[in-house]
Amino acid sequence: MKPVNKNDRITVHVEDLTHDGAGVAKVDGYPLFIPGALPGEDVLVHVLKTLKSYGFAKLIEIQQASPFRVDAPCPVFDTCGGCQIQHLSYEGQMTFKQKLVRDAITRIGKLPDVPVHPVKGMEHPWRYRNKSQIPFGTQDGKVVAGFYQPRSHDIADTDTCLIQTPEADAIMVALKKNLIEMGIEPYEEATHRGMLRHVVVRKARATGEIMVVLVTKKKKFPQAARAIELIQATVPEVTSIVQNINSEKTNVIFGEETLTLWGKDVIEDRIGDVRFEISARSFYQINPEQTEVLYGQALEYAQLTGEETVIDAYCGIGTISLFLAQQAKFVMGVEIVPQAIEDAKRNAELNGLANTLFEAGPAEQVIPRWYKEGKKADVLVVDPPRKGCDEQLLRTILKQRPTRVVYVSCNPATLARDLRILEDGGYSTKEVQPVDMFPQSTHVECVAHLELR
Repeated sequence: MKPVNKNDRITVHVEDLTHDGAGVAKVDGYPLFIPGALPGEDVLVHVLKTLKSYGFAKLIEIQQASPFRVDAPCPVFDTCGGCQIQHLSYEGQMTFKQKLVRDAITRIGKLPDVPVHPVKGMEHPWRYRNKSQIPFGTQDGKVVAGFYQPRSHDIADTDTCLIQTPEADAIMVALKKNLIEMGIEPYEEATHRGMLRHVVVRKARATGEIMVVLVTKKKKFPQAARAIELIQATVPEVTSIVQNINSEKTNVIFGEETLTLWGKDVIEDRIGDVRFEISARSFYQINPEQTEVLYGQALEYAQLTGEETVIDAYCGIGTISLFLAQQAKFVMGVEIVPQAIEDAKRNAELNGLANTLFEAGPAEQVIPRWYKEGKKADVLVVDPPRKGCDEQLLRTILKQRPTRVVYVSCNPATLARDLRILEDGGYSTKEVQPVDMFPQSTHVECVAHLELR
């Protein structure tokens, strides 16, 4: 029998946070998930739903507040899904994220003795995003723009986002105010009607160059000239305005075709001494300041002397590869997206790094072939998507046995799972360094250092 029932009002003590920022309280061992509650708090809640092994409750009153609780500065924090923990002080966020990683490494990876270091955070954890993807729509006949509410595609309308650039705010507000006058109809996902789906704003930290991407349902865009004029008048620093066409009935942001409407095809940025050209659809880490910290950590764990051959699986546009190529004998990168590989080759040429090789294809297929061709790695770097490494790639690592593995991860759970597999196959996890790439959210990036036993 469950210890609580729907519509009960009870006072509970919050013990933990979930990976998406909800407080966790236990009533006779039965977990209740409470959005907005923080660890250490005593709160009055209204039970909304009870399932067999857990339930959900609404926060009614904070009776004993956490010392880490702060007032969230964002006016739409309660409705927007972009940030989950603005109500937790930055010190509290660092403590939570270190615990999140340590719990995953211990519980999933069964590696309680592996050091998980304090999180490397930011001095100023606001306005850090170099890319904003802003959906447009209508509500009650009014043009709205902002970010999606949690677990929905309803837009939380706002004029400012405290984790994106002021330039992105300005462009969002200007377009929102002038779309109807310009004759541009916002897209409606439910009916597949309208023209403007998203506006994507990218800013290069090192150069200050700004790209604006107008994602439209149709290629024919007769109002483009007026949109260009408005954007230029609002943010004169813009160097590139492009159109991406997505005619599909989908919630995927980008379509396959991109056209340059005005200015350059790319913007240029730097990480350390390495230059990168970034196009509208290039994958590029969204926090440039912390990217340098993250890649610096990967470079430290790689322990390069200039004599090593490195393989970078999931190399994207070559960001980590080129960072490593400055100190390695040779770096080979593999990525399943052909356009990303073309970007990587261009970026290698841009930096005069001839000690690189990039190939498009699945890492789990390309790397074994490289080994058969005699292209073997002393150090292997992986930076997989949230689902973690492909099982076949892990088998390849265990078969080929590079001396050192550097694992960059955006998901502590799949990192821990994969570390367990590599440990069982003969590797030893020396340490894990979390890096806060996404302040105000529950996400955390990690770098793990493994050595062959």
